[in-house]
Amino acid sequence: MKFLMMILVLLIPAVSVAETRLLTLEQAISIAMEKNSDIEKAREYANYVQGKYIEERAAALPQLSLNGTVAFSKDGSQEITGNTAQRQFGRTVDLSLSQPLYTWGKLNAAIRAAEIGLKTADQQLRLYRQAVYRDVVAAYRDIQLARELYRLALENRAQKQRHLDEAARKFSAGVATDYDVLAAEVAAENTVPEVIRAENSIRMAREQLRFLLAIGGEGVDAVGSLDAPAVDHTLVSYDEALKIAEKHRPELADLRLRIGIYDELVTIANADNKPRLDLKGGAGWHWTSLNDPAPALDANGAAWNVGLYLTFPFFDGLRTGGKVAQARSDLHTKQIEEAKLRDSIVLEVRQAEFSCRESAEILKALSGTVKQAERLVQMAEKGYEFGVKIRLEVDDAQLNLLQARSNRAKAQRDSHVAQVNYLWAMGVAGE
Repeated sequence: MKFLMMILVLLIPAVSVAETRLLTLEQAISIAMEKNSDIEKAREYANYVQGKYIEERAAALPQLSLNGTVAFSKDGSQEITGNTAQRQFGRTVDLSLSQPLYTWGKLNAAIRAAEIGLKTADQQLRLYRQAVYRDVVAAYRDIQLARELYRLALENRAQKQRHLDEAARKFSAGVATDYDVLAAEVAAENTVPEVIRAENSIRMAREQLRFLLAIGGEGVDAVGSLDAPAVDHTLVSYDEALKIAEKHRPELADLRLRIGIYDELVTIANADNKPRLDLKGGAGWHWTSLNDPAPALDANGAAWNVGLYLTFPFFDGLRTGGKVAQARSDLHTKQIEEAKLRDSIVLEVRQAEFSCRESAEILKALSGTVKQAERLVQMAEKGYEFGVKIRLEVDDAQLNLLQARSNRAKAQRDSHVAQVNYLWAMGVAGE
């Protein structure tokens, strides 16, 4: 059985970082801010709204176009007057101009809406940057936690192997039974699955971090260990945190900006059946040729026109009224969403504050537990050596030590993540 244990140990691949890229937390965050797919998508959205702003602003600027025509015509109906129908050949080159002068506020509202859209791009980028910051920190701490649990699993396995070796020696000396050896073998073998699971947890945590960093097939790993973070007494109270969140949460700021856009859309829809005044004009050169009957007559010369054009679609079948009702409904929907979002932020800030307090209290409670458990193991092993303790008491002490160390590592990880979540809930993570 001991030989089988050695084979299993050799078959378990060692957790190595020789072919991976070691990153500090600051380096991981920096890479994520440059390459994360969500952040890149937010940057592309900024390009989109910039283009939308240019599009809407263009409607208020003069529109120029160059037009050319070549046309042949003949009108046989003119023969009823006794005139011979003539074939006409014409060519024109014109430069036309169109400039809106008054649109009942429609163009100004569209430009204002596009300007607000530019600001939403900034909030979208902040939203994704903060979320990525939070997720990268959590993934980084998960690697450190998985590695610590893996180390504890290896220590537990090594300890159980030492107990097996000790039982085998005592059995050879005639002071232990085959039951003691078999029990030690079973205990040693039961540590193997936990080692495998712990090692696989490291792989999965690394993959999660690699995904967030968006660096392709390159392996990554976290450096350092889960040192107990000092309780950050600078963390603000719930009331102050809620005020900060009201001011800095990017999704709330984004939604408020979008409400402004929808308000402008109401103005745009309401102007569809209102008077509109445009300046239109053109200038060019025209050629005309009459070649039937002979002789042909040719003429050419400059041509131009300019005028003010008033359009007043005072009745459009109530189409404008329907569009205004839709725009106002969209506006009210966004206002309802804002109220709902504010309620959810209140809940998130409260939960984040609770999590910070909980993790700090748990970490404080576990601060002396590990040392006590280590001392308990030493006392149990020494008592077992002198025959005043039984193996079950030693196993219980070792199990308590393993649980204490595992709980401390998890509490350290939770403390790190809880503080970052609190900053995220306030809208200031990574800023």
